[in-house]
Amino acid sequence: MAAPNIVNVTAIYGKVVTADLTTTAATSVLSNAASSGKVFKLDSLVVANTDAANAVTVTVAQYSAAALGGTATPIASTISIPAASSLIVIDKTNMIYLEENMSIGATAGTASKLKVVCSYEDIS
Repeated sequence: MAAPNIVNVTAIYGKVVTADLTTTAATSVLSNAASSGKVFKLDSLVVANTDAANAVTVTVAQYSAAALGGTATPIASTISIPAASSLIVIDKTNMIYLEENMSIGATAGTASKLKVVCSYEDIS
């Protein structure tokens, strides 16, 4: 099934997901399953560095398949987040649509130092 026509939708739900980047491997932030009949409009994605003394790098990518499958296309690549600071990767001025069978993932340069908060609209 294709993503819904966003001009004629039946429901829009505001949602928030969080992810702790506990490893240096890609971690799923948000995944839109194949045949979900939905499109997700990402309104914001913020990465917070909880380390009080050291900067940590992050890469955020859109994947061409759900659950971090397919090809990763970086949205933000190896950006250093200063100690005790946050990075706004996505906001209302550069929002992203996540169609069916696509996902967003984040990779930390150092394990267990970054947390991600993503606000999105679930449109069907």
